[in-house]
Amino acid sequence: MPALLSTPRRRIAAGAVAAATVFAALSGPSSFASATDAASASGSAPASASANKPGGPAKVSGQGRIFYTYAPDDDIRFTVDATAAPFSRPVDTLPKGMPTDARDTVTISHWVAETNETRTAEAAVDCLVTGGDTATLTAVITKSVDPEEIGTRYGFSAKSGGPGRGRFSFSWGVGNLDVVDGKPVMPRVGTCMAPAPFAPVTEGGFKVTHADLPALPAGWQPGAGR
Repeated sequence: MPALLSTPRRRIAAGAVAAATVFAALSGPSSFASATDAASASGSAPASASANKPGGPAKVSGQGRIFYTYAPDDDIRFTVDATAAPFSRPVDTLPKGMPTDARDTVTISHWVAETNETRTAEAAVDCLVTGGDTATLTAVITKSVDPEEIGTRYGFSAKSGGPGRGRFSFSWGVGNLDVVDGKPVMPRVGTCMAPAPFAPVTEGGFKVTHADLPALPAGWQPGAGR
């Protein structure tokens, strides 16, 4: 199994899908909206209403060593400090950003037993979403021993807890595989895309602070402001 941060990657080009199409459901009318209106008129609120009360932001914090099945002798550690920052990353046809926007840092350290070398990298968090004690997040590499890694987005997931309870994962470990012209390739990772936290934490641990997705701001819609 090659080192986590030195695996060659074949990048493939793909046509971009218009954001206005991808996210149309977020701003368009829906049967849920009708159901909400009906519930309000009858004096009863849907169960989700109480869950969306304002609170602190979603977060993931901590540091831990994980056990990776395909490199059992290696020392692989992640440090995560990720905080939700909704609607803070305006992009082209999404001038108000996304409800899953986030900030802060992920640090990666991988000691390779076979070569007795340590590979490190830092990445800037750009997306975070939580579900109870589990979270998925993505981050873009800003510093690395491998210059080719800089600018690459990777996905991570975390489950709260320390040794025996916490879990963690990284997108290049077991997933994110595509087949192009009959050959396996690693496609680009989209925001907040990561596998389930498949690797157990053996030292340290992570804490996931859950927060429901925020309401869309007034006037939010894909393509607004163009």
